[in-house]
This record gives sequence, C-alpha cells and structure tokens, in this order.
Amino acid sequence: MRELLRRLGGATPATVRVIVLIALSVSMMLVDYRTQQLERLRNILQTLVYPIMFVSIIPREIIQELTGSMERSEDLQTNNESLRQENLLLRSRLKKLHSLEADNRRLKRLLGQSDQIAERVLLAELVEVSLEPYTQRISLNKGSRDDVYVGQPVINGDGVIGQVVHTSQFQSTVTLLTDPSSAVPVMVMRNGLRGVLFGTGVRNRLAMPYLTADADIRIGDLLITSGMGGRFPPGYPVATVTDVKQKPSDEFLTINTLPVTQLDHGREVLLIWPGVTRTQKDKPLQKLTDE
Repeated sequence: MRELLRRLGGATPATVRVIVLIALSVSMMLVDYRTQQLERLRNILQTLVYPIMFVSIIPREIIQELTGSMERSEDLQTNNESLRQENLLLRSRLKKLHSLEADNRRLKRLLGQSDQIAERVLLAELVEVSLEPYTQRISLNKGSRDDVYVGQPVINGDGVIGQVVHTSQFQSTVTLLTDPSSAVPVMVMRNGLRGVLFGTGVRNRLAMPYLTADADIRIGDLLITSGMGGRFPPGYPVATVTDVKQKPSDEFLTINTLPVTQLDHGREVLLIWPGVTRTQKDKPLQKLTDE
C-alpha cells in the first residue's frame, strides 16, 4: 500500500485523475450491481442525453437519405434508359412485322398472278435502283445463268413493269415502262384499238401518241399488251387512260396514261418466258403458290 501511495505521489496530476475516475467508476458499477441504487440516476441521465443523441444522428440521416435518393435516381435513369431501348426495339420489331405482312400479301398476289400465267416464270428480287435523272431502271438478282435474256418481259402482281435490257452472269438490268427509251405495243381492252405506249421519263406517266381525233378512246380505258412485235405476250395490263385532249391545230390526240402498277414500290418481280411452259425450275414457285 505504501508502495502504491509512493508511486501515486510521484505521478502527474492527469494520471492521478484518471486513476481516481477509474476507481470511482468501478465502485459505482459494483454499488449499482449490488443495490440497484443508480437506476434512477441512469434514467435521468438518459433523458438528458437523448436530445443530444437525437440531434447528433440528424446529419447521418440526412446523408443516408441523400445517398438513397441519388441511388434511386440513378436506378430510375438506368431503368428509363432500358425501357426506352426496349420500346425502340419493340417498335422496330412491330414495324418489321407489318413489313413482313405487307411482303406476304404482295408475294401472294404475285404468286397468284404467276399461277394464272401459262408461260414459264421466275421470281426475282431488286438489288439496285438507278438514281440517274430521267432514267428509270432497276437491277435484279437473276442473270444469264438463270436463262434471263435481253428483251425479256418483266411483270409483277398488277401488270407489266418493263423489260430486260442487259444481263450478266448473276444480275440483269430492267428498263421500266416510264423510261424514255421504253415502248410497249398495247390495245384498248374495251374495243381492241391498238397503239404504242412510250415512256416519258416522268414517274407514273406514259404517253400514247399517233392516235387520230376519231379514235375511240376514253378516260378510264384499260390498256393491255397487244402481243404485236412478239416481245410482250398479249393480255397483260399496262396502264389506264387518265387524260385525252386534242389541240385545234393538231390532227393527233394527246393521251396520257397511268401505269397500273406502282413502279417505285415492291422488291419482287416475275420474269416470264412467253410461249415456254413451266419447267422443273418453276416447281418451288408453284409450291409457294399452293401454300
């Protein structure tokens, strides 16, 4: 005991205070454990300290709330971005479905047309459209290896669209009806009046010159291939008369017509071989028509 007092006497005041506080704390804990006399004091102290504790945790709650809000905002942005991408994807798929439905209807009409044709036919797809001014041409994915030849008629589900003017091994070039170099012998379906349709270089307009003023032709008349010249087989729809005029000083009528088919629409056409019956190559096409 003396040794302890001697050491305490040589210690610094701060050390002494710490030792005294520790001893006091231990004593109070022992007393409280034995007698429970400090419970009331503990309750009073907790009541006094609670506001301080409450105020001290407010910054932490604010920080947590801000952090949570930022995380929720980031999650919402991520979800919104994901939903926008999904929406765009679904819209593109829906448009593709509509496109496929339109293609299916067009193919059915096209194949239905081929089923009514006695000649050999071949389904071809467009691979290129000419962009030159006043030139109305397209390229197909069929060529000389498929027996395609220069001058071959080309039709679709509505009627004549043009003829082949060039072939290579794997592709062919088709001049459309509206090309300035195009000429198709036709006749009026109503009365058999014959004439020739010429391309004007303007989309959706054909001209039928050299008919005299007494020619029996009317607006709305359907013009079909006459078979003259042997290039286009007879009976295919070509155009409809939209305008018939006569200038006083001109002995010929000015006749404008509209092609029965939309030449700038669709991706599939039919190549036909006039006077040639269907061969083994056409059986897949016939199978599609049957389906």
